[in-house]
Amino acid sequence: MGHPKQHTRKYATPVKPYDKERIEKEKGILTSYGLRRKKELWRAESILRNLRRRARSLQASPDKLKEQGLYAKLAMLGINVKTLDEVLGIPLEQILDRRLQSVVAKKGLANTMKQSRQLIIHGHVMIEGRKTKWPSYLVPTSQEASIKLEESIAAKIIAKINETDAKPAEGA
Repeated sequence: MGHPKQHTRKYATPVKPYDKERIEKEKGILTSYGLRRKKELWRAESILRNLRRRARSLQASPDKLKEQGLYAKLAMLGINVKTLDEVLGIPLEQILDRRLQSVVAKKGLANTMKQSRQLIIHGHVMIEGRKTKWPSYLVPTSQEASIKLEESIAAKIIAKINETDAKPAEGA
């Protein structure tokens, strides 16, 4: 349970801290998804681990109500699965793709993952009209369409893009 003043970890660190293959693999994932700390990656792995644990326990002792709850949670995140075996086969990338940072970059509101992270942290991204400052927020499919840039920053970004398009290439 832990002490009330101290939060419990929502992730587990690797068993082998200096495993070269794991470090290289994590480094590639960090760069491709614009993550700043390995803790963010480990948190996503922990979410996936908990989903798989639920699926394994449901395979051992079937409970239709809990199984429907698991499927509903995954459907809410946009991960379509029909069987518990498919839940066990969900790759980490599907969880990372549902992060607000990834969704903002894929919608084209930012040019890069790092820019999308910066826009989120500075409070320029709104979900359903509310500012959200957490790049790690797992976006439900119901909220994906309502992700927008704040109007003042959106106008500035569009003006900046138009300026660069209007300038002729140097040396021409």
